[in-house]
Amino acid sequence: MANKMKMWQNPGFYIGLIVALVLLYVVWPSGSGEYDEFASCLGESGATMYGTEWCHVCRSQKDLFGDSFDFVNYVDCDRQRDVCLAALVGGYPTWVIGGESYPGFQSFEKLAELSGCELTKDE
Repeated sequence: MANKMKMWQNPGFYIGLIVALVLLYVVWPSGSGEYDEFASCLGESGATMYGTEWCHVCRSQKDLFGDSFDFVNYVDCDRQRDVCLAALVGGYPTWVIGGESYPGFQSFEKLAELSGCELTKDE
C-alpha cells in the first residue's frame, strides 16, 4: 500500500488555495458608495477635509458620504499635525477648497457649490 499524503500536508494544496484566494479578491466586485462620482470629483478637484478620529462632527461628515468617503482627500490631524498646521486648520472638520478654508460640517449642496462638482447619486 502506497504512503498517501494528506491534502493539507501537500505544498501544492496551499499554492492552489493562495491562487484561488487571490483570484477571488481580484474578480469579486468591491462595494461602492452612493456618491462615488461626486466624492471622486471632490478628490480630483483638490478639495480636502481635515479632521480627527475623535471628532463627532467629523464622523458625521464621513457618515454622510458612506463608502464613498474613500474618494475624499482626508487628512487626520492627530497623525499629520504638521500638515494641518501648515494648512492653518483651526477646528474640525475643516474643508479646504480652492485655497479657501470652510470650517464645520458642510452639506453636499455646499460642497458642490464650492467645488463646482455636480452632486449626483450613483445608481
